[in-house]
Amino acid sequence: MPAFILALLSFVTISAAAQAQPALKDETGHARDLIAALVRKDFPEVEAQFDDKMTAALPAGRLAAMWETLLTQVGAYKSCAAQSRVRVVADKQMVITACEFEHAPLDVQFAFDSESRISGMVMRPAAPAEAPYTLPSYAIPASYTEQALTVGSGEWALPATLDMPVGAGPFPLVVLVHGSGPNDRDETVGAEKPFCDLGLGLASRGIAVLRYDKRTKVYAEKLRGALATFTVKEETLDDAHEAVKAARAQPKIDPARIYVLGHSLGGMLIPRIAAGDSRLAGVIVMAGLVQPLDQMMLEQLRYLAMADGTISAAEQKAIDDASANVHAIDALKPEDANTGRMVGNAPASYWLDLRGYDPPSAAKALKLPMLILQGERDYQVPMDEFAKWKAALSDKPNVTFHSYPALNHLFIAGTGKSLPAEYQIAGHVDEAVIRDIADWVKK
Repeated sequence: MPAFILALLSFVTISAAAQAQPALKDETGHARDLIAALVRKDFPEVEAQFDDKMTAALPAGRLAAMWETLLTQVGAYKSCAAQSRVRVVADKQMVITACEFEHAPLDVQFAFDSESRISGMVMRPAAPAEAPYTLPSYAIPASYTEQALTVGSGEWALPATLDMPVGAGPFPLVVLVHGSGPNDRDETVGAEKPFCDLGLGLASRGIAVLRYDKRTKVYAEKLRGALATFTVKEETLDDAHEAVKAARAQPKIDPARIYVLGHSLGGMLIPRIAAGDSRLAGVIVMAGLVQPLDQMMLEQLRYLAMADGTISAAEQKAIDDASANVHAIDALKPEDANTGRMVGNAPASYWLDLRGYDPPSAAKALKLPMLILQGERDYQVPMDEFAKWKAALSDKPNVTFHSYPALNHLFIAGTGKSLPAEYQIAGHVDEAVIRDIADWVKK
């Protein structure tokens, strides 16, 4: 769950996946004026320009709290690039401005409708243009091919990539399920692409991999109209099952050897994914969250605020706001599920769907083999969570555990305390992780 970056309106953003087109009008100056308003904390000026859906999703006062939370995570604002990128998606124009903050660079994105109202807003890690993806040493191009595929059909069809080993097959296959937020098929975070690393690394070892763009990335605009009843079923579960279905239809794949790997939120949901498909050969949990999402986000804020040894007034306010969200979520009642009420960055239906869900306890009911992996430098899903998986499942003979002292939340090696800036340094999933997954699948 790359939640170190505030996913401002993670359910109320506009997808940038559409093909770029010439701008209908120049909104770059407008976007810079809005950034300036955020920096000087003139939130009413920004809120006054929201369209109706944005106003419903971010009532007065919410933007201020979210901005303070963002600054807690990435540090003080420093500057923005001289030029912005512009894309036209359907009838909306998206302006993307690369901005520098104290601890991490962000892409600040505004979507404008034909009347120049703000119809979407998101701030996410900026992938450095000067650092294109390079193959990890364990990826052997001659040993695999990459094929375009579609997961699902109809209104929620998703573009996907099938990493296929060279040879006659049939091959085992691993489906990759993302963490929280509108992830692409590579699970790109800053300069990192952990799902691409996993796909090419495993395919080089004779194991096919299916990875796909997440529904909240491809159909963000459409999902804005379905927030009232939105849950992890729509966000993750349905498409994970569709991906498994697509994998079984591939002629060189052994349908009896299909595995699902979930990272972060995806790992948290692995027991629910497995419960919905009795034919899976096994499941893999990477940095699987156990405690409720809202509580973990609060813990992340506290960790980042204390990274320099002190907590500023702004950081304390962000922590207090997150704590208030936890209390508000705890106070939700079943009848709130269909109201569309927003708490934090998600509707009440989302939080209520996860209430009482304990992933390790749910996993105890599974009979299929499980592999549980954890980076010991992970601050987003720390070792306490891994200990909960071990406590619940260590007596099951078909469950294997591995932890890695030097690895962070993305299973990339580093030193010292893990911080957001680490994700801006190009790296790769550690080869030991690739090896352990491949050995376990083949075994």
